Amino acid sequence: MDSIIQKLQSTPSYKVIQVGAEGSSEETITNYRAINSKTHEADVIEEIRTADVVTCSVGPNILKFIAPVIAKGIDGRSNDATPVAVIACENAIGATDTLANHVKGDHTPENRLDDHHERARYANSAIDRIVPAQDPDAGLDVKLEKFYEWVVDRSPFHDHEPPAIKGIKWVDDLIPYIERKLFTVNTGHAAAAYHGYYHQKATVYDALQDPKILKEVHMALEETSRLIVGKHGIEAREQKDYVDKIITRIGNPHLEDAVERVGRAPLRKLSRKERFIAPAAELAEEGKEFGALLYAAEMAFRFQNVEDDEESKELAKIMSSNSPEQVVEKVCGLESDHPLFPHVVAVVKKTFDVFVLFWDILGSNGHDMISMDWIAGKLMGVLMIELIISSMTV
Repeated sequence: MDSIIQKLQSTPSYKVIQVGAEGSSEETITNYRAINSKTHEADVIEEIRTADVVTCSVGPNILKFIAPVIAKGIDGRSNDATPVAVIACENAIGATDTLANHVKGDHTPENRLDDHHERARYANSAIDRIVPAQDPDAGLDVKLEKFYEWVVDRSPFHDHEPPAIKGIKWVDDLIPYIERKLFTVNTGHAAAAYHGYYHQKATVYDALQDPKILKEVHMALEETSRLIVGKHGIEAREQKDYVDKIITRIGNPHLEDAVERVGRAPLRKLSRKERFIAPAAELAEEGKEFGALLYAAEMAFRFQNVEDDEESKELAKIMSSNSPEQVVEKVCGLESDHPLFPHVVAVVKKTFDVFVLFWDILGSNGHDMISMDWIAGKLMGVLMIELIISSMTV
């Protein structure tokens, strides 16, 4: 991060390359400043103290680390000024609430809490734009898809006008937008990546060229669509069109989106409120089908010891040192009496059994994912060895 800030400070512009099915376009970004809070915290606090809007896109697990400086900036604001709008732009439900809890619960003096809302308003948002892994020699230039959606909750600004930001869609009820996006875009994207990784595909585009993987992604999104349509009153035709658009978007060959990038952080993506377990849990509670979501979750559990992904390594440790029931409780946050619990336990046990069976055969720490063809070959080898030994002892 330090090097990026230094480059921004020394470079007057950078390019944003927007990629769509019809081609690409470029936009040059200028007139910006970059300040490092580690070396110039007072300057960052002053910026927040005088800002109209504070946004972040750092990852849900990092919000707690940026909360202290945001809290100091907000605490320095006047109650007579318009409250600063704080919007966390993360792939997580209620990310701004999470940030607000860190700011107010951990870093704001108790005697300043009663009138904190006079200085800051926290608005949850739903964001949707694919930013693939960047070329190593791209410098500050960034490639992303042309499509975007930024939907923000209007309700915190009931007594103030929300800030006028081009591109934001202000709504009174954010939940349908958040769940439609999380359970369609994020579910589909991750399902394609995990299935693709397991079957040794390089990119999400490559994965979706495989009819079997494409079918699995469609089946998972059919399950989430039933949930979304029934829960939020969205027309079935509208949701189907949305699903078709999403599969076209995530399968854009020009994005060159590596399955390892999309699949990273499997612990978060397998958690209780995330893209597989959350919709599957609701469907299980309603007695509806969730098999394709469960299969996608199985592929996510197999995403272990991936290079440059700490969560995949932590997942491997958790699975190697806990029972299947404990894994489901720790990773997925499911209680043992939930109707989905035994099904996820069965998936984990199935995954665990395969890795235990071939742990010695792998002769490694398991950092290369094994395909079903590979397993079948090894299993045949084990059976042949057993037959040879048996024949020698007769």
